[in-house]
Amino acid sequence: MSEIKYEIIKKIGVLSKSGSGWAKELNLISWNEKDAKYDLRDWSADGEKMGKGVTLSREELQALKGLLNTMDL
Repeated sequence: MSEIKYEIIKKIGVLSKSGSGWAKELNLISWNEKDAKYDLRDWSADGEKMGKGVTLSREELQALKGLLNTMDL
């Protein structure tokens, strides 16, 4: 399996933290030296390990924002 390269371009924010120190974060990340995308996933406290996540283009993030704005929360 080939190595996955990533660079966190901008840390946008933390949505939640677990008791074990893992945090669900929204970041702007460049995966394998490609254009940066918005990324929502869990990260270990030291930032060395990551969980499964969702990567969205700017357009997809805007569409999600629109959907969330229509919800009665």
